[in-house]
Amino acid sequence: RRGDVVTRVNRGPTGGGAPGKARLKPRLRIVRGEEVLLGPGMVELLDALRRTGSLRLAAGEMGMSYMHAWGLVRTMNLGFREPLVMLERGGAAHGGARLTERGAEVLALYREMESAALRAANGPWRRLRRRLS
Repeated sequence: RRGDVVTRVNRGPTGGGAPGKARLKPRLRIVRGEEVLLGPGMVELLDALRRTGSLRLAAGEMGMSYMHAWGLVRTMNLGFREPLVMLERGGAAHGGARLTERGAEVLALYREMESAALRAANGPWRRLRRRLS
């Protein structure tokens, strides 16, 4: 320590810094006013719905309540011209959830935007990474 400047960071479980190699993780959000219409958590939910075919299972996979997941689906469905997710009521068949064609398209476009953001940030990220401890 030099005056008020910390010159070394402790690493490890109790030392503050996370062990391992630093990586860049862009987090894109589509917003209208203050409302998030699509973001990383919503995209993760869309992907889980695609895999599981169930809102309950997708929510459980993500560690969120069914009602929170339902609210996110409602926000996404209302935020786009066409619904991204079709929900079927429960009952004896236990209902289900599936991505619509538009939902699959939006999921793919979001992933494409993530990749483009990483490529665009690559040069500055390499220069910044050299400055990390």
